[in-house]
Amino acid sequence: MSRRVVVTGVGLVCACGIGTEESWTNLVAGRSGINTITHFDTTGFDCTIAGEVKNFDPLNWVEKKELKKMARFIQLALAAVDLAVRMSDLKISPEESENAGVYVGSGIGGFDVIEREHKKLLDGGPNRISPFFIPSAIVNLASGQISIRYGAKGPNSATATACSASAHAIGDSFKIIQRGDADIMICGGSEASITPMGIGGFGAMKALSTRNDEPSRASRPFDLNRDGFVVGEGSGILILETLERAERRGARILAEIVGYGMSGDAYHITQPAENGDGAYRVMRKALKDAKIEPQQVGYINAHGTSTPLGDAIETVAMKRAFGEFAASMHISSTKSMTGHLLGGAGGLEAGISVLALRDQTLPPTINYETPDPACDLDYVPNKARKAAVEYALSNSFGFGGTNAALVFKRWDKS
Repeated sequence: MSRRVVVTGVGLVCACGIGTEESWTNLVAGRSGINTITHFDTTGFDCTIAGEVKNFDPLNWVEKKELKKMARFIQLALAAVDLAVRMSDLKISPEESENAGVYVGSGIGGFDVIEREHKKLLDGGPNRISPFFIPSAIVNLASGQISIRYGAKGPNSATATACSASAHAIGDSFKIIQRGDADIMICGGSEASITPMGIGGFGAMKALSTRNDEPSRASRPFDLNRDGFVVGEGSGILILETLERAERRGARILAEIVGYGMSGDAYHITQPAENGDGAYRVMRKALKDAKIEPQQVGYINAHGTSTPLGDAIETVAMKRAFGEFAASMHISSTKSMTGHLLGGAGGLEAGISVLALRDQTLPPTINYETPDPACDLDYVPNKARKAAVEYALSNSFGFGGTNAALVFKRWDKS
């Protein structure tokens, strides 16, 4: 019999706050963290807005001498892990270190460092490149730095599955614990791609909103007048443990993770199939893994990026997956406030889903002003909602047609 896995800690760092409860409070209040980009000079860029993590001082989490070894995505991940560990009151003893693992994904990794070191190469030749360039930029060094800091000697890995990366990391961690290969997993994702190449690259695809004069109103998932997504940065981390270990140490259990689905579109490098086939199948796989019926899911944290095509197709997929029950479900996209964290999105939104179950409060989709006939479900528009929810589903879909869905269950203390 597979082991039960619970969430005992959530760490959130995003445009809505540096801290789990601060981020959650702002999300429930419907406050957008999206504003004009300050990380670089945006002259000449079509999109000049993003969901930056404001006033982030890495020295609160990293020693000064260590900073040169870490791109910003690693720094954000270490901050989120610290928040999650504190909430969980997690301590990894030497005796159990081999049963504690780390699995943190990122879609892009150290874009900031890659751009900086490439400029050094062009300006001064190869001898100007930092010896820390590679280990500060590659995707798996968030997991590596975390494992070193906390003495986690168990499974150590990283996903780079685009916008599904951290949902895959959480789902894979769930399965690692379930099958007995670890008792504890620190998992999730991190991204920091608000850089000239990051914004310029997505801008070249015409994927970004250009509502530059109204930053806080730019990300508007499922709204008729949505015109593209807004890039966000940050990190979302969960502490997963076996139920037995969590109860033995008297941990506060926030939710149980009960389902995980993966699928591939096999259709197009950036666009989903018009019938939402990959998204439909991944949701059904997650429900099957959780051993629940569609009508038992009360809340979906949608992928909902605010792109014209993506939101409409996700709506089609939800209708297919949930049938007659789709119309009565609560659905929201918190990307309306945080922006799209790309590889960090699934970790952030899994954490948000856990908090929604904990507080029985559903964060809204803000900027929902004009209904779209192609998006005709209940997207919890503009205002948070109290609701009795037993199961929450979190969707993540990535370029290359890679999809992940996670199912969490409300923790019943009785």
